[in-house]
Amino acid sequence: MKTCLTLAFVFVYFLSFSQNVVSGKVTDEKGGPIPGANVYLEGTYDGGSTDENGYFSFTTKETGTKTLIVSFLSFETYAKEIDISQFQNQIIKLKESVNVLDAVILTAGTFEAGDKARVSVLKPLDIVTTAGAVGDIIGALATLPGAQTVGESNRLFVRGGEADETQTFVDGLRVAQPYGATANDLPTRGRFSPFLFSGISFSTGGYSAEYGEALSSILSLNTNDDVLQEQTEISLMSVGLGLGNTQRWNKSSLTFNMSYINLAPYQLLVPQEVDWNKPYQSLTGETVFRRQFKNGLLKIYASLDVSDFDLNQEDINQPEKVRFDLKNNNFYGNASYKGTFGNNWSLQTGVSYGISLNEIGINTDIVQNAEYATHLKAKVSKKITERIKLSGGADYFVTKFDEDFIPFEQTTFSSGYDNTIAAVYAESDIFFSKKLALKLGVRASDNQLLDEFQVSPRASFAYKVSKNGQFSFAYGDFVQTPRQEYIKYETNFKSEKASHFILNYQYNKEGRTLRAEAYYKSYNDLVTFNSQQPQFDSEYNSNGDGFAQGLDIFWRDNKTIKNTEYWVSYSFIDSERLYRNYLTAVQPSFVADHTLSIVTKHWINDWKSQIGFSYTVNSGRPYNDPNEADFMNGLTKPYQNLSFNWAYLISQQKILYFSVSNVLGTENVFGYQYANTPDLNGDFQRRDIGQPADRFFFIGFFWTISEDKKSNQLDNL
Repeated sequence: MKTCLTLAFVFVYFLSFSQNVVSGKVTDEKGGPIPGANVYLEGTYDGGSTDENGYFSFTTKETGTKTLIVSFLSFETYAKEIDISQFQNQIIKLKESVNVLDAVILTAGTFEAGDKARVSVLKPLDIVTTAGAVGDIIGALATLPGAQTVGESNRLFVRGGEADETQTFVDGLRVAQPYGATANDLPTRGRFSPFLFSGISFSTGGYSAEYGEALSSILSLNTNDDVLQEQTEISLMSVGLGLGNTQRWNKSSLTFNMSYINLAPYQLLVPQEVDWNKPYQSLTGETVFRRQFKNGLLKIYASLDVSDFDLNQEDINQPEKVRFDLKNNNFYGNASYKGTFGNNWSLQTGVSYGISLNEIGINTDIVQNAEYATHLKAKVSKKITERIKLSGGADYFVTKFDEDFIPFEQTTFSSGYDNTIAAVYAESDIFFSKKLALKLGVRASDNQLLDEFQVSPRASFAYKVSKNGQFSFAYGDFVQTPRQEYIKYETNFKSEKASHFILNYQYNKEGRTLRAEAYYKSYNDLVTFNSQQPQFDSEYNSNGDGFAQGLDIFWRDNKTIKNTEYWVSYSFIDSERLYRNYLTAVQPSFVADHTLSIVTKHWINDWKSQIGFSYTVNSGRPYNDPNEADFMNGLTKPYQNLSFNWAYLISQQKILYFSVSNVLGTENVFGYQYANTPDLNGDFQRRDIGQPADRFFFIGFFWTISEDKKSNQLDNL
């Protein structure tokens, strides 16, 4: 018996000595204990959790070297090979994860909208429910700080930049002609329906090295990656008809919408300040096909727009109105692929093609032009570590433009150009902690037409100063080929250049967002010429320059008032340019010093209605009065526009919608056209450049037919 007890004691004794103890303490980077962390040896069941003071201790039969794993929510996982016999009372410091929701993000110069945005300043729904925007993406973005109100154009003018300084991309591929056809001093609309897009990124400056050929701004539109169900949408509107349909299969889906717009019936009911011979009419269609593969997603997007109109326009230099008619055929299509390959590499590639054909009649003269634009793109990226991501890629742009001016019974004058731009870029995202992030990039491009090679550095960083607030800073150099109306006559130019400096503060908490952003932009090598308008015999050079500096403030709140959300944006800008035919550096005619926009939407449950208001006011814009000695010395009266909309749910899938722009009928004047020569009294006569109508009314009936019998088009109104 004694022998058995002795053997048992010896067995237990040796067993205890054959086990090793692994122990230590888990802390954060500042030395604070992390309770509840999971600690274990990889490939075994040996491990434990830290106590309230961060300590852990467990025994194991393992010997030699093993990988110790320490994990805890919102911290990076710790993995290290250890000598088990030597690992006692060790200190392990965990780094905060940079992928958590409250980590710092780079926000300087960029507004995000969409479900995938970490901080959404706008929602996709906002694009179509903003009063006065009437479903136009550009109209909704015009209520954001940094965007200028240029009512005679309705294009996107950003921080002292002209409309052509903003480039539009669909699924990462450039759109050469993003606006519908129009005439001089008549507003237009963007070509794209918000119905097909799930994410929008609007950059007011300092954007990524991935994008080029834009001096001021980038508008990036991302089509829906997937659809939830099959449905049909029918629209009956005061200006036309619309039809949309979505089909869904196992790994693919197809969405299309089309609309026919004709202003003739509307013109009869609500006369405009436009002398139409044939009011504007258009037939448009868009479609997106999606195909899901094992490691990626293929999307094919196409848009077709056929439009024409005929009108008589006043010209202070002509005794009679000038007859202007336009037929425009525009097609844009792209194919894009996003996926993964190899060891966690990601790939984004695609190609786009656009063609715009115009036939323009000016009294008895004819202008015919055609633009063909192709963009090829490839981008790869890889997450090197939890804190470092590298990306790089290449762009190839091909543009061909031809124009024939055919005077009545005279010789045809032809002009045009061919241009190829090849670009490469590289960029890195570095997260030092969840409070500090840095993005560094560089873009190099070769412009064949200008015989010029440019290198453009980009940098931005963000620092989180509190749980809900952070500062961001962005810097970048940007280049762009001079606009089409110049290079079709002359190619001896330099690329126009701009440098951006942006300081941003953003606060986001529980349905409230505050953004304040100060910026400075400098321009160089802007085009100048010596005639009233650019023409074939003008003298051109690249001696222009300028600057724009200012402050933008944005506040959004959907928390304070039940069933109500609103935002307020204010912009101050100080800008001067020496360009075009300007005699000296002055504030451009499209820039107003102060702009204020207030947008609100409210749901009334008892009425089954959503109502919205938007109010925009800006100070006067400068214009040149040749009757005065000083150049660009005039100032228009302030601009005001109060708009209203009302969506009423007749039933769950039927909506009656009404909107009116400029409710108060304010007679806004955007500038003046002066006579080229003085009258008998020595005065230069002028005419107002105003809005085509005091108000614009819109009424529509929208019916959705879907599988769930619940969906409706409120998201699209």
